[in-house]
Amino acid sequence: MSQSFPIPSPADWRAEAEKALKGRPIEGLVHLDADHLTTRPLYGRANATDAVFAPRASDADGRAWDLRTLVEGDDPDAVNAAVLADLEGGAASVILSGAVLADSGPLGRTLAGVAMELAPVGLDAGIDGPDAANALAVVAKGAPRARLMFHMDPLSAYAMAGGSPNPIEAHIGLAANTAARHAGAYPDATFFLATGRVAHEAGGSAGQELGFAAAAAATCLKAAVEAGLPIERALAGTVLGISVDADYFDSLARVRALRLIWRSISRAFGSETPARIEARSSRRMLAAKDPWPNLLRLTAAGFAGAVGGADAVVLDGFSRAVGRPDAFARRAARNTQLILMEEAHIGRVADPAAGSWYLDHRTRDLAEAGWTEFQRIEREGGLVASLRGGAFQQRVAASRAAGKARLAEGDGQMVGVTKFVDAEARPVAVEDGASPPVHGNDDRCPPLSPLRWAEAFERGEAA
Repeated sequence: MSQSFPIPSPADWRAEAEKALKGRPIEGLVHLDADHLTTRPLYGRANATDAVFAPRASDADGRAWDLRTLVEGDDPDAVNAAVLADLEGGAASVILSGAVLADSGPLGRTLAGVAMELAPVGLDAGIDGPDAANALAVVAKGAPRARLMFHMDPLSAYAMAGGSPNPIEAHIGLAANTAARHAGAYPDATFFLATGRVAHEAGGSAGQELGFAAAAAATCLKAAVEAGLPIERALAGTVLGISVDADYFDSLARVRALRLIWRSISRAFGSETPARIEARSSRRMLAAKDPWPNLLRLTAAGFAGAVGGADAVVLDGFSRAVGRPDAFARRAARNTQLILMEEAHIGRVADPAAGSWYLDHRTRDLAEAGWTEFQRIEREGGLVASLRGGAFQQRVAASRAAGKARLAEGDGQMVGVTKFVDAEARPVAVEDGASPPVHGNDDRCPPLSPLRWAEAFERGEAA
């Protein structure tokens, strides 16, 4: 004999939910973020959007994504040893930073023994990006299959420093001309890094980060065309950058949203081109007083970058907030990705988030927020005008203040900082590092200064 059970009505579900909330209104489960987007407690067909499918466009020599490592230093021999150790230990590509980029001589020693046809080499040279690109081109000796990533990004350097030695338009033009000059010799090279990471690290919202990246990409593409680079080559030579942090759902949605935004941008330039996305772990989420829980945060960030479909993922050393990561911290960062890739196998599905009502909804919401911010920047005269006038920085400052207030009021938690604090945290070792060169700022703008959410708690300035 079969037995039937009554199906609860929506009113019954609501009553049960309010009972579990002990009288608090169910509307309190709906959250509003820094972009004024709502996040609901439950998603279903009634509030679903069209499904999003945003897989990565390529693999990294048979791997799901490119395990990319960041190596900094001023001594070419020491950096060379670190680069070779990372590549032999599982990294597929490397980004270099520091005084080793000053000229082709030290850079050549740094890359001794590195086969650039197999292991892509990128640069993080700030406003000196064109000079570093020229040095890398010399070291590559015109090898047509060398996989160079010049990663020229004058706009982020301008925004973070609060100025540039010459008018920023001149630096953008120099980067574009450098790209045009080397495009023929290095057909597999990428030239520009269009990233909103500087907005993220200053406390900006997801929409602001995505909007900055889109505006930076449009600015570089226009300059490249003016320098004589065909638009198809300029699009293929642009790498998009995004931050990923411990909030892995939002982080992976940002990666997917950036792919949607790029699709619209490339179509607008007349040549739809697959996005190349480099996800870097957030530095604003890191703690210095007790750096060990950063391992958890970085693992979550790596998971988000990979599941979100980034083509390359760069994780910082867990000791970054204390100083320049040493060999142990770099190894931990590298092995974190290797475990996610080779043991957890999280790259075996092309787009694991596709079909999730919540993640599809969140991806579209963030893409629209990023596109809205991009349009706002364009109405202000473009990214240079917006930065020079300070309009974009004002919006980031509002998001920064809201983020600080959220943590101070207990709406968010950080393990080891606001919760489960270790009173006797173990110290970590870091490497000595020279300060980056300081340039004069003849063209000034309000700076987008980086922050760390934990810093106020570490100083005892937050309750």
